Amino acid sequence: MAETEQLLSAEELQALAEGVESGAIEVDTGVNLGAQVIKHDLAAEDSSLGINVSSLDMIDERFIRLYRLGMLEVLRTSPRINPARVQIMRFGDYLKPLKAPLSVNIVRMQPLRGNTMVVIEPSVVFSSLDSFFGGFGKGVGQLPSGRLFTPTESRIIKLILSVFFRSMKEAWSPVLPVEFEVMSSEINPQFAQIADENDLVVVSRFESEGGEDANGFLDMVYPYSALKPLRDVFRSRVQTSDASEESDRAWANELGVAVKDAELVANVSMGEVIITLNQFENMVVGDVLPFKKPDFARLIVNEVPIFEGQVGNLGSQVALRLENPVRLQQVPNHQGARYE
Repeated sequence: MAETEQLLSAEELQALAEGVESGAIEVDTGVNLGAQVIKHDLAAEDSSLGINVSSLDMIDERFIRLYRLGMLEVLRTSPRINPARVQIMRFGDYLKPLKAPLSVNIVRMQPLRGNTMVVIEPSVVFSSLDSFFGGFGKGVGQLPSGRLFTPTESRIIKLILSVFFRSMKEAWSPVLPVEFEVMSSEINPQFAQIADENDLVVVSRFESEGGEDANGFLDMVYPYSALKPLRDVFRSRVQTSDASEESDRAWANELGVAVKDAELVANVSMGEVIITLNQFENMVVGDVLPFKKPDFARLIVNEVPIFEGQVGNLGSQVALRLENPVRLQQVPNHQGARYE
């Protein structure tokens, strides 16, 4: 191949550089000098356009409450679940730290496009297995990479997935009605290709804390392309329930009825006298404390004066007849020794 002809000699290039440095040659004389240039990689998917991660965080928080209740019914114990911040990353970066064996489940999440993935660490499986058979939720250490799950362990995984899907379905219900179907299961995450290595995925991680060697995680992995059609829904505020004004009023009425059954401590004060600390410390048996008897006794509920009334008898019992309500302005700021 012939060498490319050089248009300027070394002397001419040197003279051009010296002219620019000295200012003899004008610079910045082109067109559109005020235009801003933004670097854009056409091969990379932009994760900044669409998904409101905080909306997924709200879904995950609702899921945790439901999942713990569901596991309590199955295992008679409630694991402690801590949510991690939802992350958007490349699928290859997510797979790098994962080591087999894991319970990797390829799931069809209708009506989203493509497949999602649920990953359960073995320590969560063994902790649930130990609790299911009456243990203290003890986990397991590092397993050989080729170690398969036994039929009993696989059954526990199905129980965990059943609770997981039921809780996730209800957590998603304010946003979108979803259905889950397990397509396949693996122990090596490298064989579970729900996306290309450079494609973006959305990862919701739930860290489980249990007994000895029982700390592990459960991951819900969504392809970014599957959630992108929901970006308008995620931009809006996610409702934590489908409550309406009518249901809110019904709930308030039921709460009011339930509150009426709460027990309160009620006392009747016949009078009060204010004394100093020195007088109180020097009191002995036989001392007399004179005070003016008020016209009315006071009904005090949970240390708050409510009514004034007259003390009398009703049959064989002492009773208080309510006369006047007590306004808060009438209550003194100090509290004295009370005789009831």
